[in-house]
Amino acid sequence: MRFDGFDWDAGNRDKCCKHGVSIEEIEAVLRGWPTFSPDKAHSGLEQRFIAAGRTLAGRAVFIAFTLRMRADAVLVRPVSARYMHTKEAARYGRQRSH
Repeated sequence: MRFDGFDWDAGNRDKCCKHGVSIEEIEAVLRGWPTFSPDKAHSGLEQRFIAAGRTLAGRAVFIAFTLRMRADAVLVRPVSARYMHTKEAARYGRQRSH
């Protein structure tokens, strides 16, 4: 997925960091090679997505986000982020190896 940057403000910064995932980790995961899927259950006024990936330290993370257009730029707006539970991380690892 191609994008030009991130859209952060007090609203999404606080919500994303409340589970201990740092902004730097979120951006690194999204710049890496995460898996993406549409989040149909939470797509109301705008389309939302879920990304699953690993931080540089190897911790598995879920990130909910949307895309926003600002001028001619496509920006990723993270909505929430959390570390995966042990079983989720194991399942993610198995899926990535296939």
